[in-house]
Amino acid sequence: MEKDIARFLAEDIGSGDVTTDSIVPDNQSCEASVIAKEECVIAGQGFSALVFQTLDRETVYENLVKDGETAARGTTVARIRGRTRAILTGERVALNILQRLSGIATATRQFADAVDGSGARILDTRKTTPGLRAMEKHAVVMGGGQNHRFDLAEMALVKENHIAIAGSIKEAVRRIRKRSSVPIEVEVTNMDELREAVEEGVERIMLDNWHDDEVSVAVGFVNGRIPIEVSGNMTVDRARRIALTGVDFISVGSVTHSFKSADLSLLID
Repeated sequence: MEKDIARFLAEDIGSGDVTTDSIVPDNQSCEASVIAKEECVIAGQGFSALVFQTLDRETVYENLVKDGETAARGTTVARIRGRTRAILTGERVALNILQRLSGIATATRQFADAVDGSGARILDTRKTTPGLRAMEKHAVVMGGGQNHRFDLAEMALVKENHIAIAGSIKEAVRRIRKRSSVPIEVEVTNMDELREAVEEGVERIMLDNWHDDEVSVAVGFVNGRIPIEVSGNMTVDRARRIALTGVDFISVGSVTHSFKSADLSLLID
């Protein structure tokens, strides 16, 4: 992510940090702490460190809470030593990344804890911030989730518009297999489509916006032949109920599009 972080810094700094450069002597050094102002799961320490080291390679960034670990309120998450100008100029970009990714990890952990012991796994989606997908998907893993396909080339996902254009699930699957050997997942909206997807022997079936009782019926019908993923309007409480039906995956878009950033601050000692 080096080029991306350099771009983020250029966006924020513009022609120069006039405040810091005017007040802080060029040769001054300091130590600073990143502090958690609320309990959260930390993610993005490596990216945060890279922000400061992009501005000054001599900056020392010590992550005291590793990615994937929980920081209690008041915990010192990281210690930074180096040129004061680099630390103050990089502060906002570094915190923006760390707060955002820690918020994603924290939200994901709530879902992962809810399904713990059920055998179901929490997946993210492609509902990520353009340009930040690698960072955000890293945060999902740090929160205990798993990544769904990273991009459109990794897996074929046949949705209702694809089915409408192809004319049927069978024809959509046939066209994909003619072109590629990637795994195929099919989104189904009713039992008839579910039967057709099973007959085609696809690698995964997605039940999108199915009611809880309908999910149970679908799981019984498939009977372990093909992994089942459930998506749509997922809450922590509902994720637990769905997990207990025996599904394999629960995809949750909200962990990357509707999360609350973690409250972290940086203070010069």
